[in-house]
Amino acid sequence: MKTPFQGMDPYLEQPGVWNQIHTHLISHIQHFLAQKLEPNYYAIIEQLTYLSVTQSNGSSIDDRPGKPDVLVLSRSPKRFQGSAVAVMQKPHLEPITGVLPIQEEVKHRYLKIKRVGDNEVITVIEILSPANKTGRGRQEYEKKRQEIFRSETNLVEIDLLRQGKPLPMGVTQTNDYRLMVSRGDKRPWADVYLFSMRDTIPDLPIPLRPDEKEPELPLNQILHDVYEQGRYYLFVDYNYTLTPIVSDDDSEWLDELLATRKN
Repeated sequence: MKTPFQGMDPYLEQPGVWNQIHTHLISHIQHFLAQKLEPNYYAIIEQLTYLSVTQSNGSSIDDRPGKPDVLVLSRSPKRFQGSAVAVMQKPHLEPITGVLPIQEEVKHRYLKIKRVGDNEVITVIEILSPANKTGRGRQEYEKKRQEIFRSETNLVEIDLLRQGKPLPMGVTQTNDYRLMVSRGDKRPWADVYLFSMRDTIPDLPIPLRPDEKEPELPLNQILHDVYEQGRYYLFVDYNYTLTPIVSDDDSEWLDELLATRKN
């Protein structure tokens, strides 16, 4: 079964789904580019591991790249020294249920295109996750972003998330989603593609060395292949409340679109 959306499906952002979509997209993009890049280049998957502390509602409250901090335990208080202790009647209390913040290891994967022979990094392809757009994870990603901008390496940034504050791209227009292609020899200029949940995701040029032909990445088709091959239609909850909320016009459009899916 196909996704009801012709482009990006906003319901893929829900917890428990996006991390799988992200992983599968990375893998499918690598496989697609492999045949386009040889014999001069190859694409490999890199991984950044960080720690994320989640609240009871599943949202992240802290993102920490690296290893966890050392756990420091307070000393037990000294016992009361005395000759007599009063005995008090303890009231009977029923416990209430709490949900503890649990620190989890999160793996963020991205792609590097390298030149055959000297293994020079030519292009970095990032598919943003919620952690790239919020908290300390955003700070770390912005730092990495600036390091790339100071080099000759190309950066392709794919933001298919409505949630989180968009990364700075020097444009005044806004939309649901954005793609950015920053060529090392053209900075500070970059190509930015803005589109909504109603649009088809545009094909994305993947820059290599200056004046070389840029392969086109059919991102829309790859995303839809991931959806069908992963059988996401079996477990994506289309009654899920989208975050952030959609406009009244988009809400009406969504109702009509999803009604056809039920019929």
